[in-house]
Amino acid sequence: MKCIAFNRRGTLLAAGCTDGSCVIWDFETRGVAKELRDKDCVAAITSVCWSKYGHRILVSAADKSLTLWDVGNTTLLPVTVSDVDNGLGPPSRNKPSDGLPFTPTAACFNKCGDLVYVGNSKGEILIIDPKSIQVHAMVPTSGGAVIKNIVFSRNGQYLLINSNDRTIRIYENLLPLKDGLMALEDLNKTLDEVAGVEKMKVVGSKCLKLFRELQDTVTKVHWKAPCFSGDGEWIIGGSASKGEHKIYIWDRAGHLVKILEGPKGALIDLAWHPVHPIIVSVSLTGLVYIWAKDHTENWSAFAPDFKELEENEEYVEREDEFDLTPETEKVKESDINQDDEVDIVTVEKDAFSDSDMSQEELCFLPATPCPDILDQQDNCLMTNSSVAMESLTDDTGGTRMKRKRKPSEKGLELQARKVGKPVKPLKSSGRLSKLKSKPDTDLDSGNISD
Repeated sequence: MKCIAFNRRGTLLAAGCTDGSCVIWDFETRGVAKELRDKDCVAAITSVCWSKYGHRILVSAADKSLTLWDVGNTTLLPVTVSDVDNGLGPPSRNKPSDGLPFTPTAACFNKCGDLVYVGNSKGEILIIDPKSIQVHAMVPTSGGAVIKNIVFSRNGQYLLINSNDRTIRIYENLLPLKDGLMALEDLNKTLDEVAGVEKMKVVGSKCLKLFRELQDTVTKVHWKAPCFSGDGEWIIGGSASKGEHKIYIWDRAGHLVKILEGPKGALIDLAWHPVHPIIVSVSLTGLVYIWAKDHTENWSAFAPDFKELEENEEYVEREDEFDLTPETEKVKESDINQDDEVDIVTVEKDAFSDSDMSQEELCFLPATPCPDILDQQDNCLMTNSSVAMESLTDDTGGTRMKRKRKPSEKGLELQARKVGKPVKPLKSSGRLSKLKSKPDTDLDSGNISD
């Protein structure tokens, strides 16, 4: 495994493999729900990304290929990627107006998808209109180090960047969550006294505000795959040091809360469950580790009169404590018709969708039973034997008949009694003789002794 990603509800976990395949786990049962494999792609998967409603998965590979999958039908969908080197792209694609060329290193959409936030090799955050490929704002970072990761929180209020200077920076999003592009265009119209790069920096200061910086001042470790928790209250980051599998957890105030130490092996990817406090990490060896909170049961929270016992105690019950008295209980008449059929197939629609134009989400995949390996081998043997028999029949020629089965000795006796001829001894092949026991078989003559 090289990379992982949860779907929107955290019910499915997709993982990209080194052989070019993509495996989807049912996170409730921890079983493999589906495997997506493109025969034309044998390079290692570098990233996987779910669509909003879980019906599509976009996969990128090390051979610079993109594959779009329909998860339900396991079919490939066409992907069109424009060539940036053919000279047809807009001039502002890799060069803001009145600025120097830059190299994009990380990018992500905002919550509504109308803006793209791009981190570059100069340590700048560029806010771009994805339709016109126009840079509207620029936010420089202190130090100007290369930006390796850029991630939005799920609620869209905070932006996280991971720079090459061993620092994780958190910015507060000052733009509205909806119609962010329109608000950004209005900001550009109001600022007429400056132009060029300075104008983009002024607009950028009104779009993002530095909220917190996270770093390990002692070890000065580089960070790997940082991300937010599902509710945006926690930030996690993996240590990029070789040979150690450590996960650092901070609260949004910047305090280091916990360090999770796993087995040996470098950490290459991290993901926080969208709903539950569960972390999934991937090691360099390809193993996927699931981190969950150790819960302690507290039954007194459900029943205030519940008393926990340190050891077993003998309880002496009253004589009528557990006696049933049906005459004192009122029998409630049920309005449910016991003869009605119960629908166990139809799934109720999600009641807490956060979009007015939401379509039906794909939260689970139907289980497809796979035959056992032994059954598959038996089927293969039966198929091979039938093919061999057909080829043997073809080799003997079409005019020759198939070999007839030799009658048994008892059958010959019955036939001789009807005809009145003496019975000839039945010769056996060496193979049949070997299957018989030694005292009853004459191997030299090939005849079965009586």
